[in-house]
Amino acid sequence: MSNEDLFGNNPLQGVKLEQVVSELVDQYGWELLHAYLLLNCFKNNPDIKSAVKFLRKTQWAQDKVENFYLYRLKNLPKPDDVQYQLPPRDRVIPEDHKPGEPCELSFSDAKRIQAKKEAKDRARTRKQRSNASNPWGN
Repeated sequence: MSNEDLFGNNPLQGVKLEQVVSELVDQYGWELLHAYLLLNCFKNNPDIKSAVKFLRKTQWAQDKVENFYLYRLKNLPKPDDVQYQLPPRDRVIPEDHKPGEPCELSFSDAKRIQAKKEAKDRARTRKQRSNASNPWGN
């Protein structure tokens, strides 16, 4: 199987990171991107060139932005567990999944999502601190 067969149906194939950031900014704006992704490159002196520079140096942030691009802007269905383990640029999108209209986003939705993430993180931290030898988590 050639690379074209493997990655031909990935919307990120052949798309530069600068184009990804530009499309996201054009669609949603800097403030909304910061509200959803919580990346300071979208808050402090936002500029496409500086954001791309940061994202190239920081792989986890680049993956976060590319996931947002695929599943919010391109509105693709979420990947299965096997594909989710791969970086966004390496994922194979099934032939029947075509990009749709961009998702409608709001600041209230971003706050709701962040609160949900924080609750999960607190629960995870609490669970990690308590164990058989230290049930109080001190």
